[in-house]
Amino acid sequence: MSKGGHQPGVVSAGTRRRIELAAGDLAAACLVAMEEHQPWFARLSAEQRAGVAIVTQTGVANFVAWLGERGETIRLTAEAFRIAPRDLARRLSLRQTVDLVRIATDVFERHLPPLAADETERRALVESTLRFGREIAFAAATVYAGAAETRGAWDARQEALVVDGVVRGEADDELVSRASTLGWDPAAALLVMAGTPAVDGREGPGEVRLEAGQAGRSVLVGVQGSRLIVLVAQEPSCPDAALLTRLARGFGPGPVVVGPVAPDLAAAHTSARAALAGLRAAPGWPDAPRPVAADDLLPERALSGDATARQHLIDAVITPLLAGGGELLRTLATYLEGGAALEACARALFVHPNTVRYRLRRVSELTGRAPTDPRDALVLRVALVLGRIGGDALPSDKA
Repeated sequence: MSKGGHQPGVVSAGTRRRIELAAGDLAAACLVAMEEHQPWFARLSAEQRAGVAIVTQTGVANFVAWLGERGETIRLTAEAFRIAPRDLARRLSLRQTVDLVRIATDVFERHLPPLAADETERRALVESTLRFGREIAFAAATVYAGAAETRGAWDARQEALVVDGVVRGEADDELVSRASTLGWDPAAALLVMAGTPAVDGREGPGEVRLEAGQAGRSVLVGVQGSRLIVLVAQEPSCPDAALLTRLARGFGPGPVVVGPVAPDLAAAHTSARAALAGLRAAPGWPDAPRPVAADDLLPERALSGDATARQHLIDAVITPLLAGGGELLRTLATYLEGGAALEACARALFVHPNTVRYRLRRVSELTGRAPTDPRDALVLRVALVLGRIGGDALPSDKA
């Protein structure tokens, strides 16, 4: 039914004048009822309560004006919300606002009929009150929808700026402030995921947010050309592998690389740098899992020119093996470069095969990489090559 399709009953000028004179008392009664029936209302700031009072008073004035415009559509209702303080719509939810409108309508129903001149006017006032309350609720919904659309666009811009700042390594106060306005805890640990955006019509960022929301995790998402970057809140040093696998479904085809956990937003650029370096190097490992940790792509990253990966391999492999004794590095090099044949390695080093087994086990304990595993063997061999190129004091490979 259209808003103007049904006219309110006739209300005399005298009755309208009595309502107009009672407008202040009506607004005050509405505020008292709101505080009485909604416990959160008393917790509003003085400015916010004043904003509600302005909306209420304007609504009463608009109601009186509408009663005098028989046959006209209900108008000016949204104006009551536009003149309220700017943060009122952010402080009050749509449900809370509708609750306040309902309370005000109940107050009108109690206070207006006694002002009518006769029974006909009394019925007209009751009917008009119900219609006007409904229209006010519709107007509130329209205002909130517009505010949500504007807020969504603003949030998207802020989110893109935060993600871009993390990628660029600009961990300044402005970045922290922007993230905070989006509800992100700057002190929370996080990691960065990098991949390609969805290209098959799926709403990739939306899927990522949905999966994260269902897991109770905060995310910030940004599309940068051919890259989709996602910041994921994490428990310190404990990535949620199952969640990361679900989030990867929101990415497009190709590898999805996960950077290491950073302690807070200020350090997030380290995770982003590793994830993006891994994304560039990922084609070197076609069979990599999806998602794959950036640290699992260290050989490919080092070969593609990532200085951080080269140093990481030196620190993780060469340094502990040097500290463990030269025979460990010599045995590892002989084993790997001799075709990973244990007996041949033992003959080349003039030791018993059990000695080779023991040394390889020590290599695994010190580096976390098993020389007998094909992928770990690649990591270890690349580290050996880098150690030689870097001039590290490696022992001779020969016995």
